[in-house]
Amino acid sequence: MDTIKVNFENGIDQVEILKAAQILKDGGVVAFPTETVYGLGADALNEEAVQKIFRAKGRPQDNPLIIHVVEEDLSAYVQEVPPKAQMLMDTFWPGPLTIILKKTDLVPLKTSAGLDTVGVRMPENDTAKALIKAFGGPIAAPSANISGRPSPTNYRRCVEDLDGLVDMILGDGNAIVGLESTIVDYSVEPPRLLRPGFVTLEDLRKVDGSMVYDEAKTRAQEEEIPKAPGMKYRHYAPKAPMTLFLGAAKDVEEAVLQEMEKELLLGKTVGVFAPEERKTVYNNKNIIFVSMGKEEDLADISRNLFEGLRCFDDHGVEVILSEGFPEVGVAQAIMNRLKKASAFNIVEV
Repeated sequence: MDTIKVNFENGIDQVEILKAAQILKDGGVVAFPTETVYGLGADALNEEAVQKIFRAKGRPQDNPLIIHVVEEDLSAYVQEVPPKAQMLMDTFWPGPLTIILKKTDLVPLKTSAGLDTVGVRMPENDTAKALIKAFGGPIAAPSANISGRPSPTNYRRCVEDLDGLVDMILGDGNAIVGLESTIVDYSVEPPRLLRPGFVTLEDLRKVDGSMVYDEAKTRAQEEEIPKAPGMKYRHYAPKAPMTLFLGAAKDVEEAVLQEMEKELLLGKTVGVFAPEERKTVYNNKNIIFVSMGKEEDLADISRNLFEGLRCFDDHGVEVILSEGFPEVGVAQAIMNRLKKASAFNIVEV
């Protein structure tokens, strides 16, 4: 397949937007930017088009898709919007929040992975909004990467993964959030946080104090059909195995240094993933150090996270040693991604 590639370096080109919208109307697939990560879109109401997303990504068939909208009238796609869910929409939409609701029959089971629920989001990115508006309906869109790999946060990584596999790729700079959307489930009572994101648990509870989050329970349910993307399968993973170190800062530094020396003695190519401030700590010319960003700027670390993980693939490292964070606020979402990237290979020190 010859992929049409357009990068909006000088602003949105409406002609190209209309071309991408027509591809979607014809049942094709288009990668496009959002404020979270880049997405791979198809007509959410067309089963054959949705199937092309699964094929292009190598995505498991029981992994549901999120539908992206620009209008708050969801009556065609969901049975009802509970009052507290509406309050969340009023507070955080457009933005990085997905809400799971009971779907109508208009949304195919292929889109919802056989479930009677569907996740809905209104993105904030201007290109995404222009594309959805030009298309004139909901766009189903998981992240625009080969399934399991770190999600792409820029045009170059989309092309790297999907050139030749999709009909069109639209570029529009770097994602400003860098983590997939927060996902909350309002098809159950009390509502549950299923995937942490930039809209934090603390943010959610300011609007709906009944929101619950139990990571252990969420992990236990990964063996069932997942209700949201990113729950069941190894996600966000670089090619090399990764170990995540948790604990007091000095203890973590010592543990990483010890493991680093051990792997180097075994002749391994070692990568270390840590905040910028730790670059002098892991000052060894024989390792690949990738900065997460400034330690006190969690928004910066969020933006850099997936690109940092992909950098290790660029360098062909064989082992990755990563620092972790106390799970407060946005760090909860960062840790969710790091745990999955490491396949929960965690060392507590």
